[in-house]
Amino acid sequence: MAWAPLAEGRRGIFDNPVLKRIGQRYGKTPAQVVLRWLIQQGICAIPKSVHEERIRENHNIADFSLDDDDMHDISAMDTGGPLILDVDTPEEATRLHGISYTQ
Repeated sequence: MAWAPLAEGRRGIFDNPVLKRIGQRYGKTPAQVVLRWLIQQGICAIPKSVHEERIRENHNIADFSLDDDDMHDISAMDTGGPLILDVDTPEEATRLHGISYTQ
């Protein structure tokens, strides 16, 4: 299951050149490309939005399939680390919980 599959919009995911290039081929947004990539791997994606247009876009991913090259290109983007919720850092604890600490 992919919780926050769009990385809370961080690290320029919606402007990523690889995702934009692939999306242009199918007439889809980078977000739709990411969601389709997850679905094709059998991963349940749970995107969140409060904007009706984006909710509809997130749902509209069944009318195309990524080819093997697309799947490979997206997989190659893996950084080997979290894009969000880097729970091993004090900065993340502060961001999530407003916790203050002193040394």
